[in-house]
Amino acid sequence: MKNKDNNVRSGQFLIRHASLRQIQIFEAVARHLSFTKAANELFLTQPTVSAQVKNFSESINMPLYEQIGRNIFLTDIGEHVATTCRSIIDELANLEMLLDDLQGMTRGRLRIAVVSTAKYFTPIALGHFIKKHPDIDVSLKITNRERLIQRIHQNLDDLYILGQVPSSHLDLEVVPFAINPLVVIANCNNPLVGKKISLEQLTQEPFIMREEGSGIRSTVEALFSENNLTINERMIVDTNEAMKHCVVGDLGIAVVSRLSLYLEGENSPIKELEVEGFPIHKQWNIVYPKGKQLSLLSQEFLSFLKKSGTEYIKV
Repeated sequence: MKNKDNNVRSGQFLIRHASLRQIQIFEAVARHLSFTKAANELFLTQPTVSAQVKNFSESINMPLYEQIGRNIFLTDIGEHVATTCRSIIDELANLEMLLDDLQGMTRGRLRIAVVSTAKYFTPIALGHFIKKHPDIDVSLKITNRERLIQRIHQNLDDLYILGQVPSSHLDLEVVPFAINPLVVIANCNNPLVGKKISLEQLTQEPFIMREEGSGIRSTVEALFSENNLTINERMIVDTNEAMKHCVVGDLGIAVVSRLSLYLEGENSPIKELEVEGFPIHKQWNIVYPKGKQLSLLSQEFLSFLKKSGTEYIKV
């Protein structure tokens, strides 16, 4: 009974001493790991941000961050508090959107994060969606798969779009919505262009590969491993555009999403090879953490992608 009373008193203490503005400010600092960037985002002075975070930390009565030189590092408690602050802000945003919806208005904030290959269709889909909802605020984060998974852990966004779903340690809602064909590409002057090629023949070609943790890389490695073949890896790059430029430079062949080639014309220096076992048909997925309360706007964008998303994927 005593512990229960202590918990109640603790909760009442935070309600009395931690303001919503402090919660908003600390969440911004935790997200940017910078007082200056948080101040710029919230149109406040840096001293104001520092003072509010200091007061908020004193309300929690535990260290939320460490500052070494100009760098800020969240403590474990700080990570937990930042996640809770994010949830509070999201709930208030949901309430605001619900009230707007009841008044016949569609406003709010939509935060989308996608893997780099999804940049070839997500902005187009978002453009069409915003035409229907011109008063919403949108943020689009394009990053690699490893950083996207970190963002899911930190609950930084509303929805995430990627190909290969993360391993089971993340409890996610997964909504498949489009096919993602992976193909082999080469320089237009490569002798293999126009021929039917076995997977074994590819072992003689130098490969341009994506970084460790990439969904495309793990797919290619799994295919070669299943066939007891070794990849002749020449170099590693961390974006699709870098891979394509390496192929243009005749540094080797590469496996990319066919989606990344849709702007290439007939005279492109890049050609798709006809290879045994390709294209590999992977899936585009929309994911979000299980139990996450999606905002009305997020639910509407999710429905929009499920219904019309394939219209913006040119393969």
